[in-house]
Amino acid sequence: MVSPMFRLGNEDMGPPWLRPLLKTSFFTHCEVHGDSNKSECNMYCLECMGNALCSYCLPDHKDHHVVQIRRSSYHNVIRVSEVSKFIDISYIQTYIINSAKIVFLNERPQPRPGKGVTNTCEICCRSLLDSFRFCSIGCKLGGMKTDPELTFALRPKPGREWMHGSESDESSTPRKVRKTLAFGRSIEVPAAATAGNEGGSISPGTPPNLSYRTSRRKGIPHRAPF
Repeated sequence: MVSPMFRLGNEDMGPPWLRPLLKTSFFTHCEVHGDSNKSECNMYCLECMGNALCSYCLPDHKDHHVVQIRRSSYHNVIRVSEVSKFIDISYIQTYIINSAKIVFLNERPQPRPGKGVTNTCEICCRSLLDSFRFCSIGCKLGGMKTDPELTFALRPKPGREWMHGSESDESSTPRKVRKTLAFGRSIEVPAAATAGNEGGSISPGTPPNLSYRTSRRKGIPHRAPF
């Protein structure tokens, strides 16, 4: 059975929990634990797809996938590190808040773009950087109605599955040593490390600094002629 976190809904419009998540009201007091401290509902279970949860609700969702919703300028946001595990958020502009990269859940209309703005959200016209098309997850969902190329389905990262489907020990553990031949002798050098970007090419390891003591064999001594 395919988990609802990864199973796509009708017409490839995202997983079943996506639309309920975008419509959920967060940061309200929990109906069950309203008398307790810290009963603010700022979490959501992707498997149950019900109402927002507070911290006291979590024991009932053990072993479920639960994400935390945060707020920025009275708008709901989610960290990229959480949501990118389940859906593809490409073409959505990200922001840095409290040293964490986030995306907004729903559209934030901006009737009058700032002066000199050259790129705006295709749905709500909010100002964007040139490399993005949408300002939120909800706006990308709206854009999928007219652009069949858009998807929330996760794509495999290029270059991550090589060496018969998995990375070799040398790329995943740069400190591991391997043996090689140099000058006819077997020596150990650090394994080559991966490039800075994920799935990048493998850069060759730095050649070892070898030093050999060389000595000349003394020849047969000759007596100087008289």
